[in-house]
Amino acid sequence: MKSWKSILAIFVISVGVPIYFVIQDKSLIWGIVLILWVAAVLAGGYAVLNRYHEEKQRKLLRSFEEAAIRTLNHHRHDWMNDLQILYGYMRLGKIDKAVQCVERIKERMNQESKISKLGIPSLVFYLQSFRTNSSNLELEVAVDQDVQLDRLSPQDGADLASVIMQTVRAYQYSGKASWGDTRKLLLSLRQNGPETIVCFEGEGSMGDPELLKQQIYNVVQGKRMKAEQLHHSQASFQLRVPCEL
Repeated sequence: MKSWKSILAIFVISVGVPIYFVIQDKSLIWGIVLILWVAAVLAGGYAVLNRYHEEKQRKLLRSFEEAAIRTLNHHRHDWMNDLQILYGYMRLGKIDKAVQCVERIKERMNQESKISKLGIPSLVFYLQSFRTNSSNLELEVAVDQDVQLDRLSPQDGADLASVIMQTVRAYQYSGKASWGDTRKLLLSLRQNGPETIVCFEGEGSMGDPELLKQQIYNVVQGKRMKAEQLHHSQASFQLRVPCEL
């Protein structure tokens, strides 16, 4: 970033050369030189900025591709573990355990399918890739069948995705897990008439509930949604998001 800024600065400063000669020698030739020089500086500056933005886009795309690969690998690892457990039960003849295992797989597939249909790509990717990042917080997501986030405007959808991600981060960094303790966050989405209700229920050490409350209220400030604390002195909150057509 510093290199392209330095190049642009050199381009701009270089304009001072023809300007100096125009002031010293008010001839037509130096006026033409100044015009051509400025045109060259503008063209060079545009080329530098264009190259910078292309490089930035390439880095963002590469970062996204790497995150997608990590997510796919993590899901593949989970499915392989489930299949190995199921295969073990079947070999041991524990049909009841095998059936329970299949039901757990079926339920998880059902929830992942609901997440993938939320209609906000940034939110879908964040929720499906959260487990691939090392975190001191275990996130569990539950989506009701009738959730209709596709009814949100693009701006409201982007705001909701941002608020959910920032709220999860607030839980993530609000407390520390003690030895042998697991910090969990249940994120649930359900439809309540014209509103979508997004609930956050924390389990384990979540730090100061009042500080967490202030952080969440700050996140929703200026957005078309309302945050409510479900239980005082507890890390449980909900967002009420209008979804009128």
